[in-house]
Amino acid sequence: MSLQVEKLEKNMAKLTIEVPAETFSKAVETAYQKNKKRISVPGFRKGKVPKRMIEQMYGKDIFYEDAANAVIPDAYEGALAECTENIVSAPKIDVVQIEEGKPFIFTAEVALKPEVTLGLYKGVEVAKADLTVTEEEVNADLEKQRENSARTVAVEDRPVQDGDIAVIDYEGFVDGTAFEGGKGENHSLTIGSHSFIDTFEEQLIGKSAGESCEVQVTFPEDYHAEELAGKPAVFKVTVKEIKEKQLPELNDEFAEEVSEFDTLDAYKEDIRKTLSEQKETAAKQEKEDAVVKAIIENAQMEIPDAMVETQQRQMVDDFAQRMQMQGISMEQYFQFTGASYEKLMEQTKPQAMQRIQSRLVLEAVAAAENIAATDADFDEEVQKMAEMYKMEAEKVREMLGENGKKQVMEDIAVRKAADFVVEEAVEKEQ
Repeated sequence: MSLQVEKLEKNMAKLTIEVPAETFSKAVETAYQKNKKRISVPGFRKGKVPKRMIEQMYGKDIFYEDAANAVIPDAYEGALAECTENIVSAPKIDVVQIEEGKPFIFTAEVALKPEVTLGLYKGVEVAKADLTVTEEEVNADLEKQRENSARTVAVEDRPVQDGDIAVIDYEGFVDGTAFEGGKGENHSLTIGSHSFIDTFEEQLIGKSAGESCEVQVTFPEDYHAEELAGKPAVFKVTVKEIKEKQLPELNDEFAEEVSEFDTLDAYKEDIRKTLSEQKETAAKQEKEDAVVKAIIENAQMEIPDAMVETQQRQMVDDFAQRMQMQGISMEQYFQFTGASYEKLMEQTKPQAMQRIQSRLVLEAVAAAENIAATDADFDEEVQKMAEMYKMEAEKVREMLGENGKKQVMEDIAVRKAADFVVEEAVEKEQ
């Protein structure tokens, strides 16, 4: 295999990779052996047709695609090992020459890691966070706990009010015809939750248990079911039952029931402490985000589109894996939400760009300040991973290998660089 590298504009490069004719011929033979049982030629039994006869009937290139698909991955991996450039995107492959008896030549257009010219990165000014916990915030948390501890009781002496839970049967019609997914029985609907479209919930206010009515609504223009989007609909609804939430009183007894404290005052003090810790954690992350954002604005770098697209695809793939862990396929997710792969790619683009920029500037800071991970840092990280995945530390090391260790060490150095610029930042009162 031979490799030629041509630098292009905007941190792109074209790798021209040449595979020996003998290697490609072997791949063609393998493709023939793999596919010959599927090919019929009059006068021959399946699987017994000579390669030459198949090529005469179907064209000399009949096995080229399979052969190329077999050759390209290994050849590209070999080129990556030989190439001294830092490639940061998936390749765009283009076949240049494909003919048995001649070298197989293809190109791979790739993005190269951009160079970063740092501006100001030490002493960056950021707004100082307000860590004060107000009485209103404590009370709001208490109200959440009251809501969580509320009892639901049936109401018989009055009609539906805002905040009630109405148990309903319903069926929806568009142009007089019932539509799929528009029917439900014994559905508990919290009035004011806006979980149903348009003014559906508001129109149930004033209705009594046992009463039937018609609710008129209009589906949103961007509704996920295209056949319903923007259309008016009529729901025939029967209110079967009305329930209301009864909140517990805020007293010492309530505190004992929902916490480890004997008095409401002690419980409130614990809430205040927790909220303070949450604010400190959030403020630390916000400060880091603000510092890194300022460093990005002060830096110069040209990020190739292919690098951003690769990051986008990785983010979408990660999202798909998380959905899969919840038992939801991407096809189901797209059906439920009306989204698409293209929409997800577009939505992730700003975050993909921000991730790339953050990583690049922090790597540049690490290089400028000689910040690196130590073996002790790596050992500590391996131990954390072992505890997280409930594995032996040595097993984690084996699974990581040299490439994995290199990646972990780089990640640690980036985190250290982030800590460094945050420590060097100057906080100013708002």
